[in-house]
Amino acid sequence: MIRKSILLITLTAILTACTMAPTYKRPEAPVPASWPTGPAYKETDADRPGTAAADMDWREFYADGKLQKVIEVALANNRDLRVAALNIEKVRAAYQVQSAVLFPLPNAAGSLNEYRTPADISDKAEGTNVRMYNANVGISSWEIDFFGRIRSLRDSALEQFFATEHARRSLQITLIAEVANAYLTLAADRENLKLARSTLEAQEATYNMIKRRYELGSSSELDLNQARTRVEAARVDVARYTAYTAGDENALNLLVGTPVPADLTADSLDMIAAPRDVSAGLSSEVLLNRPDILQAESLLKAANANIGAARAAFFPMISLTTSIGTTSNELAGLFKAGAATWSFVPQVNVPIFNSVLLWANLEAAKATREIYVAQYEKAIQTAFREVADALARRGTIGDQLAAQQSLVDASANSYRLADARYTTGIDSYLTLLDAQRSLYAAQQGLINTRLAKLSNLVNLYRVLGGGQ
Repeated sequence: MIRKSILLITLTAILTACTMAPTYKRPEAPVPASWPTGPAYKETDADRPGTAAADMDWREFYADGKLQKVIEVALANNRDLRVAALNIEKVRAAYQVQSAVLFPLPNAAGSLNEYRTPADISDKAEGTNVRMYNANVGISSWEIDFFGRIRSLRDSALEQFFATEHARRSLQITLIAEVANAYLTLAADRENLKLARSTLEAQEATYNMIKRRYELGSSSELDLNQARTRVEAARVDVARYTAYTAGDENALNLLVGTPVPADLTADSLDMIAAPRDVSAGLSSEVLLNRPDILQAESLLKAANANIGAARAAFFPMISLTTSIGTTSNELAGLFKAGAATWSFVPQVNVPIFNSVLLWANLEAAKATREIYVAQYEKAIQTAFREVADALARRGTIGDQLAAQQSLVDASANSYRLADARYTTGIDSYLTLLDAQRSLYAAQQGLINTRLAKLSNLVNLYRVLGGGQ
């Protein structure tokens, strides 16, 4: 009879339990439905068909084979990503704990109680020893979730688990982009170092030539000193870019989690296959699938479920403790007929005198939800701005690169003419010096602009949710 009663109560609780959490409704995205337009956005995605970033595997986007291998090593060894994966396991275990308490958890126990009754209080006027053996199987303080408090807490734990998984995916996207940018930066700085070294060699040759002319009386001391300043400036750049490349290598090794083999790196940007172009789509709704935004929404859902738990706390809490077992004064008699025992202890806890505390908890839960609403909206706004910036950069970097290349060509021609005029004595060394400076600066600018173009492709892929 008791077993049937327990089973009936359990089934009733499972079938009738509900939650008091508010019905979740996704907040409206506080950004325009379409991407910005204007002079900076010369090409729309209607004019530029392509695969959506979120649908393109990172191995497909990053076409360079060596870079792919470096990213694979980073995904296997990066410590931040490893911590994120372990956090998922931690939160999954917490969710399993919260789900388990929904159902009764039987436990078994055995005990031996032995005590002595003194002669002064014994009916037989003599001391007696009493020994009792017990063996029980039962349920201890199981809360029957009539009003959905535990289910709300379980739903909150589930959303927190989802948020942790989204956080790991977001971290993976960021890690892949950071590795790619570090890889590109190392190649660009190595190219700048090579340029600085070749410039130093050229300046030293010019200085030696002017020194010989000065010794012969055909060049002034001013020309000699100006040539020396260019040599020392070139030495400064060599030292600076030597330090930059070492720092770039250290940064890349940290991201990858292990030293990167030299044969997997590049000495110039020309040695790296450019990433593929991607489409941002025609609508900003693609942002809703970014892992960081999904993470913010999961945390919002968790806060929404916590309101249900706070509301359910106003209602009576029904718990049940029950056990079935045997008792005997002999160990061998535990399983004999007539030794059975049972207990059935339902308990109702009605919150009467702590309503102020419960109301405060409910108001705190509601305020927490509004905080997560604001954070969710801010995440969407930030994502929109990141994509808009990347699109603006994509729309203008082509013109900038073309202009920079033209500047290099013009500067090289000016330097050639200035060198010829100085050699024949038509112009002073100052004209040649200015031409050298302009050419060197233009060449550096070209390397940096090419790096900016490649980095913008990487960042556009990242902010559109590519690399999951």
